[in-house]
Amino acid sequence: MRVKDMPPADQPRERLLSSGASALADRELLALLLGSGSRGVSAVELASQLIAHCGDLGELSRSEAHRLLAVRGVGPAKAARVAAAFHLMRRAQAEPERRRVSCSGDIAAVAAPLLHGCPRERVVVVICDSRGSVIRRSLVSEGGSDHAAAPVRDIVTTVLVSGGAAFGLAHNHPGGSLDASAADLDATARLHEAAEAVGLRFLDHVIVTDNAWRRVALPPAVARRQPYV
Repeated sequence: MRVKDMPPADQPRERLLSSGASALADRELLALLLGSGSRGVSAVELASQLIAHCGDLGELSRSEAHRLLAVRGVGPAKAARVAAAFHLMRRAQAEPERRRVSCSGDIAAVAAPLLHGCPRERVVVVICDSRGSVIRRSLVSEGGSDHAAAPVRDIVTTVLVSGGAAFGLAHNHPGGSLDASAADLDATARLHEAAEAVGLRFLDHVIVTDNAWRRVALPPAVARRQPYV
C-alpha cells in the first residue's frame, strides 16, 4: 500500500506532527527522508530495504551516498537526502557542549577536537555570549604544515553573525612546538584591536598541540586587562 493511500492518521508525516518523531519506527522516519517510494514499492517498504541493504541503521548512518544507489528505487536525489541528513547529525554531535569559558585553558579545550591530530595548521574561533557560555566553535582557516592565516575580518564577521559578545582564537602547531611566531603575535594584536573597534571582547589566543597548549602573549598594556567574565 502506498503511504498516501493510508488513513491520514496512520501516515508517518501526520503521526510525527501529532505525536512526535519518537512515535515512528526507524523505517517510517527514513521514509520521510526518502519522500516517496518507487514503482510498486511504498516509501516505507523502500526504507526497510535500504536499512536491510546496509545491515542496520548504524551502518546506514555511516554510508556514503553512492552505496545507497545500489538499492533499486533509490536514485541520486534520495541517496543525497539520506546521506546529508546523517552527516548533519554527525556535525551536530560534534558541536561542543554549552560550557562556560573562564580561562585560556577552556578555549584550548573547546577548540582541541578540531585541532588534535591534524597534519596542517588550522585556526579555530570559539564564540561566547556575554556570560562566557560557548555559542559555537568554527574552523576559519586551514593552511600548510607550518602556517595558516588568521583572517581578522572573517573572524570578527563570524563572531558578529553568530550573535557572539566575546571570542577566543586557537590554532595548532603540527610540529609540536608551543612557541608563537611573529605572525601569531601580529594576529593577536590585530584581533584585539578589531574586537575593540566593534564592541566585542577578545578573550585570548592559544596554541594547541596534541599534548599541551600555551597562550600567545598580548602586548603588556593589553595583558593587564581581564577579559574573562
